[in-house]
Amino acid sequence: MKYKCLVLDHDDTVVNSTATIHYPCFVEYLEKYYPHLSKNYTLESYFVKNFHPGVVELFVDEIGMSPEELAHEEAYWQEYVKGHIPSAYEGIREIIFDFKKEGGIIAVDSHSFTEYIVRDWKKNSLPDPHIIYGWDIPKNMRKPAPDTLFDLMKRFDLKPEEVLVVDDLKPGYDMAKGAGVTFAAAGWAYNIPEIENFMRKNCDFYLKSVSDLRNILFS
Repeated sequence: MKYKCLVLDHDDTVVNSTATIHYPCFVEYLEKYYPHLSKNYTLESYFVKNFHPGVVELFVDEIGMSPEELAHEEAYWQEYVKGHIPSAYEGIREIIFDFKKEGGIIAVDSHSFTEYIVRDWKKNSLPDPHIIYGWDIPKNMRKPAPDTLFDLMKRFDLKPEEVLVVDDLKPGYDMAKGAGVTFAAAGWAYNIPEIENFMRKNCDFYLKSVSDLRNILFS
């Protein structure tokens, strides 16, 4: 295989979660605590805000949450996620299984908490990843910082050209670029020209379907 390590984002790359869980939670939270803003965000605009500048920046810089309010929102979101399990995209399980079978290393690098990543992978019968970098790692190491990729390459004795990062959002792209590794944009969660145009212009690969990922891994 060309790549020895596959680094997968979780939300909207492995599982369909923003449309089914995170956005509904966001709207519910606004309706309760920021009702004057509850009609301001469509699913598409929420995707765009997640893409850039990022969800924390949305909460702090645009909505105006204080650190205490941000912590409250995070706790609300955690409680919501406990009762909602996203479904894996069709075909992703087989790709992960085949990659591991061929001796490949699977890493998850996500802004979700590790416990929910583990739960979602088990509930969707996905093969266990070798390592997970979730939201609970030190803040300075989270995407878009490249620190997790440097740690990954050191742990598994990998060269940058042996690593492929697959992510649907710009923080994943920035992380991969900062570490000098190959980046493939996962474009199967939504059809948003603003995001797709950026990814097609800047990324090593743009993957419109899950089967496109299989093609670049095994062809």
